[in-house]
Amino acid sequence: MISKKITIFLIVLACLVITVQQSLYTVDEVEQVIITQFGKPIGEPVMTAGLNAKMPFIQSVNAIDKRILEWDGAPSDMPTKDKLYISVDLFARWRITEPLQYFLRLRDERSAQSRLDDILGSETRNAVAKHELIEIIRTTNDRKPLRDAMLTKAERDLKMGNLVPINKGRKWVEEEIFTAAAEKVKVFGIELLDIRFKRINYNESVRPKIYDRMISERRQIAERFLSEGNGEAARIRGNRVRDLNKIQSEAYKAVETIRGLADAQAANIYAKSYSQSPEAMQLYQFTRTMRAYPDIIADNTTLVMSTDSDLLKFINGISHSGKQN
Repeated sequence: MISKKITIFLIVLACLVITVQQSLYTVDEVEQVIITQFGKPIGEPVMTAGLNAKMPFIQSVNAIDKRILEWDGAPSDMPTKDKLYISVDLFARWRITEPLQYFLRLRDERSAQSRLDDILGSETRNAVAKHELIEIIRTTNDRKPLRDAMLTKAERDLKMGNLVPINKGRKWVEEEIFTAAAEKVKVFGIELLDIRFKRINYNESVRPKIYDRMISERRQIAERFLSEGNGEAARIRGNRVRDLNKIQSEAYKAVETIRGLADAQAANIYAKSYSQSPEAMQLYQFTRTMRAYPDIIADNTTLVMSTDSDLLKFINGISHSGKQN
């Protein structure tokens, strides 16, 4: 009998504990709670943290996060106004400000993320389609590019390397997307706090063409530098040949001038030496004639001379001397 009473007491105690557990619930600091009865919201959302009571078994607790939440969309391909396909990766921050409306329209965070995918993706596509690529990538007109110091004056006059001016810029495009999307998500009890472009890249199909065009532009610049280098090398080689010819010409001129002065001085010395007496003049005539013989007479040389020739005069003298001997 006692054992039966203990069993009944334990069963009643267990039911009481379960009833108390079902009647009380705790609201966390980062949560807001909506009480539903048979799936329908009852009363106002519980916004403050602490211990609260509800009807057991027939009422349920639905916790909703009130912290700032993250939305990170998948990269999506879309065309710009200038018909360039780009891959845009966007992220946003949001929070639930009207939990009852959020619960009625979306129920949970998974549905909210899906709806944000639709709204933010659509508004991003609309904004990108209305602007050229330069407006989406650039932020301000204050940026000053580095310009190649080897650019010629003509190329500088053509403003090569200057950045194309923009009217709005990336921040303005982000603001357009934010303004349009924030208004649409309000009906779900959501406040959109911020959006940003995380990454913008060329579409995979057009990226090789863009890279090829960049390579072609770099190659054109390299070929121009190579052409200018070859022209400069040819100019240097031409100047070298010209300077070498000039040096050789001036050296030859100096040598001939010195040689002429030396010959003149030597002739003057000879003239002074051999003009001092008739015997000296005869000696000079004799020695000059003797020096001329090796240049005139060689092996198997035949000479035809007149009887009064100076050359023949000394040869005849040698022949007569030989006969006398």
